[in-house]
Amino acid sequence: MLFQFTLKKNKNNAILLGTLAALFFASTFVLNRIMAVSGGSWQWTASLRFIWMLPILFVIVAIRGNLRSLLKEIRSNVVQWLLWSTIGFGLFYATLTFGANYGPSWLVASTFEFTIIAGMFIGSLIEKRGYRKGISKASFLFSIIIFIGILLMQIAEAQSTSLNTMLLGTIPVLVGAIAYPLGNRKMMKISGNRLDAFQRTLGMTICSMPFWIVLSLFGYSENGLPTDSQLLQTFLVALCSGVIATLLFFTATDLVHHDHKALAAVEATQAMEVIFTLIGEILILHAALPNGYSSIGIVMVVMGMILHSRSA
Repeated sequence: MLFQFTLKKNKNNAILLGTLAALFFASTFVLNRIMAVSGGSWQWTASLRFIWMLPILFVIVAIRGNLRSLLKEIRSNVVQWLLWSTIGFGLFYATLTFGANYGPSWLVASTFEFTIIAGMFIGSLIEKRGYRKGISKASFLFSIIIFIGILLMQIAEAQSTSLNTMLLGTIPVLVGAIAYPLGNRKMMKISGNRLDAFQRTLGMTICSMPFWIVLSLFGYSENGLPTDSQLLQTFLVALCSGVIATLLFFTATDLVHHDHKALAAVEATQAMEVIFTLIGEILILHAALPNGYSSIGIVMVVMGMILHSRSA
């Protein structure tokens, strides 16, 4: 009985932390859109977030006395760390910032919720054959509701933009939606229970740094140095989304990483990013309210997230 109570408490705490993470993650979509419409280089927007994150996280982990064990863990499996950090942080965020150039922030946030479906299938596929668990009918149904909601929003956007622009704003974000849970779950398996959320976030930031250096060089060759406003805005993204939100989310996934059903529910809380992003875009960018199809799509995405959480 006590064990069951502890599991339920962990699930509830993980879902609460996941929802808080969604609030801070929403700042990414709004600030990225602000930088995109003001002409900021998407390469600098992406790479500066992680360049800012590096010293912040380094200080936090060093103060906690966990730096030596992290570096030892990375050295023991450096190739895997480099690979999955580049996918989970590099590919994920580069595609997300690129997509911000081609659509409103709430649409990018909504499309990114495909990560819920991707995470559900990835969790099943990356397990060893004897340990794989089937996807429940309820989880599959709730994910379909989310997916239909995303499609409705894309249909609404297609009515007011060209096909080329819609694809440039959608396909990269879908790639990022797959890369994020893939990299996160692989790193959880590689590091096991040996690292906390602070260490794992710093480790992935360090190991994705070669990718960000190369991308920033492309940004410099095409657009020169970033502007002062871009430096400030990327710092805010690094602090709110890169540090606070990522640590909250990783802590939430760590709480339930042995329970794939609960883990899917935690990942489903990220659907709240859509609501938080929409509110932020209306308040800050004075964006128009979504039309009928988009509104229905948003409701379906959020309902799918709630149903996921209640089934955990």
